[in-house]
Order: sequence, then C-alpha cells, then structure tokens
Amino acid sequence: MKSITKKRTKAFFIDLAISTVVGAGVEYVLRKKVKNEAIHAMITPTVVMWSLEFAQLRKNGQTVGYKTMGLELANENGSKLTTPQIIKRMAYRDTVSTFDYLKNPKTFAQQNGQLLPHDNFSGTVVKEV
Repeated sequence: MKSITKKRTKAFFIDLAISTVVGAGVEYVLRKKVKNEAIHAMITPTVVMWSLEFAQLRKNGQTVGYKTMGLELANENGSKLTTPQIIKRMAYRDTVSTFDYLKNPKTFAQQNGQLLPHDNFSGTVVKEV
C-alpha cells in the first residue's frame, strides 16, 4: 500500500472516530423523540458523518483526519471545491466505490493513492500538504 493511501486510511479512521462520538451524542438526544431502531442504526450515523465531512471540506478542504495526516482535498483544476462535487464524492465513495474495488482493485492504486475512483468521479484529488 502506498504511503498516501495509508495516510488516507488513517485519516478516514480518525474521522470515523470523531463521527462516532458525535453520532452517539445525537443518538442520545434523538432516542427520546424517535423510537425506530432502524433510524438509529442506519440513518443517524450516515447523516452525522456526511454532515461533519461536508462542513469541514466545504470550509477548508480538510477534515480533522486529513489535517492530522497532512492531506488536503483539492479540485483537479485548482479551483475551490463545489457543493455538488463534495456530495458526489461522498455518495459515490459510500455506494458504488465498493463495487468498483471488488471489480478491479488495481484502480485503487492510481497515482500513488492520490486518485481513487470516487475522486475520478467527482473531479477531486488528494494532495500531501
């Protein structure tokens, strides 16, 4: 595994840990109002993680995990990340990207891990800072 891919993996786990803590707090508050377990098991964690990631990427192109690992998400053409671009990236990564990996794992090793399939789809690239 290339060094930038390792950094991306570590950054994802850092962001996942933060999201889990925030999600636990949100779930605690929602549990009193929403009794459906499916909401707490599937919807709440996804909404919390996507919301945190979107807000951080939109504001400065880095999540806490990316900042810790010295990475930055940037637009391929150098301009500022757009809202649809960030949403497309998150949605593709959490759905279709899994099937892409199972179909052809070698595509996940493009350009030393800077460009994964969800980056290709959304027009983004991960750079070391």
